[in-house]
Amino acid sequence: METLRDILDAAARGVFPPADGGTTVVPQHSARDAGVLSFTAHSVVFTDEDPRWVHETLAAVECDRLAATMNPRFLAAFMERTGRTCETVDAVLVGSPLPGGPPLALRQIEDAGHPRAVYARRRRDDVRVWTVEGGVLVLGRGIAGRLEVSVEVDEEVRHRGLGRSLVTAARHLVSEPLWAQVTPGNARSARAFQAAGYRPVGAEAVLIARR
Repeated sequence: METLRDILDAAARGVFPPADGGTTVVPQHSARDAGVLSFTAHSVVFTDEDPRWVHETLAAVECDRLAATMNPRFLAAFMERTGRTCETVDAVLVGSPLPGGPPLALRQIEDAGHPRAVYARRRRDDVRVWTVEGGVLVLGRGIAGRLEVSVEVDEEVRHRGLGRSLVTAARHLVSEPLWAQVTPGNARSARAFQAAGYRPVGAEAVLIARR
């Protein structure tokens, strides 16, 4: 049976589920993460709930079936069913590793109290943090064990290309595909990732356990 990690690894290579308007339901990779991945004309729901419930609930949503998994009615039902919450629907991008060392003088730190690092530790495993003057770079293993990146740039040094440099540097630190989740309204961040060679692959809604 195809797993969520199989689907993500294929997407990183540019191989996507068939654009047939369908929905694939796969088990969660871990108890922490449930949610929806939306590719072109195909969705993947990762949950330990009964797949029949997923398909029956989607069928009851009155909207274009291509958008049903991201419809607020389905997401609300999904959250109620699982007792989870969802912060946002993100655009998902992926970048390939780059050879050589990073083009920035990064300093890895072991104990980071930066809010970006604290946030990452709540949602990712094996979190590593680097700093550079004016910014922070965070890597960690998130959904299905994929390697994810996030950055933070200080307000006073924004609009100078540091964000793009940080997410480019991240590709030099890895030996596997590197994933990024970007709020669609954050156009500045989306531009930085795309300028650094990350490719948009879909959208994602992650359901997290209520604290």
